[in-house]
Amino acid sequence: MASPPPRPDYPRYRVDAGTPVRLADVRTDETEGYGSKRDVKDELSAQRKRIAELQPRLYAEQRQSLLIVLQAMDTGGKDGAIKHVFRGVNPQGCRVWSFKAPSAEERAHDFLWRYHRRAPARGMITIFNRSHYEDVLVVRVKGLVPEAVWRARYDAICDFERSLAREGVVVLKFFLHISKEEQKRRLQARLDDPAKHWKFSSNDLEERGYWDDYQRAFEDALSATSTEHAPWYVVPADKKWFRNLVIARTIADTLEAMAPQFPPAEQGLERVVVPD
Repeated sequence: MASPPPRPDYPRYRVDAGTPVRLADVRTDETEGYGSKRDVKDELSAQRKRIAELQPRLYAEQRQSLLIVLQAMDTGGKDGAIKHVFRGVNPQGCRVWSFKAPSAEERAHDFLWRYHRRAPARGMITIFNRSHYEDVLVVRVKGLVPEAVWRARYDAICDFERSLAREGVVVLKFFLHISKEEQKRRLQARLDDPAKHWKFSSNDLEERGYWDDYQRAFEDALSATSTEHAPWYVVPADKKWFRNLVIARTIADTLEAMAPQFPPAEQGLERVVVPD
């Protein structure tokens, strides 16, 4: 078995392998004592700078890659996290993929096919905004496939992520944990602001009715698929600014533990003179 990829010793929000998760016991409003967005401004900026400095090394090295998975309840903040954490990152070395309902071509393949196609190439950072976990979440809650099908997918997902790790892909998975009350506030804010109406769908209210079912589905998925090779982090996400800090800090620490290096320079460059 391949050894686990390098990771920082940062267990506060990490789900250890084999640990059952009960989301009701995890605070959504944790801030580690920070009081406001202003209090984390400098540290968040420092973490983004670390990511921006390490990314070119990863890209140039062409040996490892990083896959970041973001999952959440509706309004959990996946888009906002991407926008605020990856500010300053060179888009040449970073890709974001969002997965909607599968197309006819995708349905004709196994459920992991469309995700494997988007896994990061060596040197790249890839972000999955929703991911292969939809196939053990929404399909379970909506009864789209029998339990025997979605439950067997836990093992398939672990095997998939382990195979990525063997190929040098470091997998980080974040569940952005918000309260039901915070979701209500965010949905209402979209209704109250005409500039945000495009973000609102009546389907959001229907999905909210499945809150408890989704919580149970997430708990089972997090418990069954957090491994040494691909750990889950349950991020307190009621405060958007704290959510961003935790994600940025974890990504920066992980990149640093990966220790990407610029490749050695061509020999003899000290004697090269650029001609007129």
